[in-house]
This record gives sequence, structure tokens and C-alpha cells, in this order.
Amino acid sequence: MIKHNIGLTSAEIGGLWEAFFQETMSVCLLKYFLHHIKDEEIKIVLTKALDFSHLNIKKIKEIYSKENIPLPDGFSEKDIDLSAPPLFNEPFALSYVYIMSRMGMINYAFITANIARSDILSFFTNALAQVTELYTDATTMMLSKGIYDRPPKISYPKKIEYIQKKSYISGFIGQKRTLNAVELTEIFFNIERNYFSILFCLGLIQVVKDKEIKNFIKDGKRISEKQINFFNEILQKEDFLGIISVSMEVTDSTISPFSDKLVMSLFHFLNSIDITLIGHALSMSMRADLSTFYSKVIGEILLYAESGFSIMVNRGWLEKPPQATNRKNLESR
Repeated sequence: MIKHNIGLTSAEIGGLWEAFFQETMSVCLLKYFLHHIKDEEIKIVLTKALDFSHLNIKKIKEIYSKENIPLPDGFSEKDIDLSAPPLFNEPFALSYVYIMSRMGMINYAFITANIARSDILSFFTNALAQVTELYTDATTMMLSKGIYDRPPKISYPKKIEYIQKKSYISGFIGQKRTLNAVELTEIFFNIERNYFSILFCLGLIQVVKDKEIKNFIKDGKRISEKQINFFNEILQKEDFLGIISVSMEVTDSTISPFSDKLVMSLFHFLNSIDITLIGHALSMSMRADLSTFYSKVIGEILLYAESGFSIMVNRGWLEKPPQATNRKNLESR
């Protein structure tokens, strides 16, 4: 059999580039959490996550070397300060693995669906299996420690029904139908994700010294609070208990364990995933009030992400993704 030298496509180059940044970022955060963690059970999960990230970084480096592509800078030891006191209590580290593995499953699934070359496809299917395993480990441990909230329960359906009226979407004047199972799910995980963001913002606000970045983080916290308040109000109107976060306290440390570049890059990543997830929620919602709110929030987060983008560009912190060749410039020479 003749073996052809198949080059990487734009999807494969972009996917590897994105994965390298995510994995080097994870190494920094996991090293910091592991440095302070005392709970042996949580330490096992964090160590596995760190081992997976190290393995993926090694594989990406090998692919880049083989293809003669310059390796991105990403993040390194200079972006964390292990001498800084712990900023969060120990359950937060487990919550971090849970949230990031959940987002990792979504992100790596998107990338994997665009890959064709066998070695790159193998890499991303393995990465997807890894984050799925971490999600399982983190969820199981959170349940055992009583720090995992399940989505709201509804009655089992008793028969198959079809939508008969357009009012299913718009509702009658002054009256809306009850939430369906899909809408409840999206609301629950939106609230959960934003509670994590608020806690993360609280910690960073008290340690970040740069005023512009501090104000940026405060704006992010307000956007998360706005979403939680809106959705909890809907739940309470429909006789569901409002969802509140499990207590995971921020310490009184005022020393930042992370570089400002790492902080802003993490927000950049979270914003991109958040837009994807809210867009999915919008596509699944069949109630006008939900669709309208999701649309507004997407616009708000896009503007917020743009301000973060400007901060990173102005400070020279944002690496440029691999670019396509500008054919028009070549033609004009």
C-alpha cells in the first residue's frame, strides 16, 4: 500500500493550536491547586487531570515538530506563583475540574467532529475520552461529598403529546406555559456555570491589582449575577425552588497566584464557551421570554468579550491563531 503524506487541514491546525493553549493553561491552574490541596481524594482527581494535560502537551509538541510548525508560547511556570496563599477552599479545586471537564467535553467534541487525519483524530478522541473520565470522577466525588446539585425533577411523562397551538412559544396574553424538561436543563446548568464564575470573580477581584482588569472582572461578575437572578425568578414563579450554590468560600488572601495574562486568557476562553452554550440553549428553548433573554445575553457577552480582547491586544498577551495565506498580497507583488 502506498502511503501518502497527508498535510494538516485548517481544522486540524486550529484544533491543535486551541488544545495547546487550553492544556498549558490547565497545567498552571492544576499545579497551583495541587500545591495547596490536603484532601487526598480530591488530590487523586487533580493529579489525573494534570497527568492528562502533560500527556496531551507532549503529543501536540511531537505533532508540531513532525510537521515543522512553530510551537505557540502558551502558558508556563512564570504564569503562576506557588508561594501565594490559597485563594479558594479545597472543594473549589474539585469544582474547577468538574466545570472545565464539562466544557472540555463540549469543546473537544466540536473539534473532533472536524478532524479527518487518523493520527489527529486519534489524539482528539483520546482527549475527549480523558475529559469524560475526569467529568465522571469529579461528579462522583462531588456527589459523595454532598457538593453536587442535581437538576430539578419533573414528573415522568404518561403519554405522547403533540404541540397544538402556536401559543406554546409565545404564550397567551399575561400567561406562559410551564417549562419543559429541555428548558429546565439549560436553565439549571446556566445557573450552575454562572455561580462558578461569580466565585472565581470574587477571588480574583481581591487579588488583581490592575484597575482595568479588576473592573473587567467586576463587569463579568455582574453579567453572571444578572443571568442567575433572571432564571431563579422564572423558577420561583413556577413553584420550583431557586437554585443556590453550594458554599465554596474564597479565602482572605490578597496575593494573586496567577499572572494577569493567565487571568485574562481564562476569561477569553470562558467567554467563547459561554457564547456557544447560551447559543445552544437559545436553539433548544421554545418559550419567547427565554429566547429573548438568551439573545440579549449573547450580545452582552460579545461586547464584554470584545473589551477583554482589547485589553489583551493592547498588552501584547494575545497570540494570533494560525492564518491563511493572503493571496491578494501575493498577487500585488
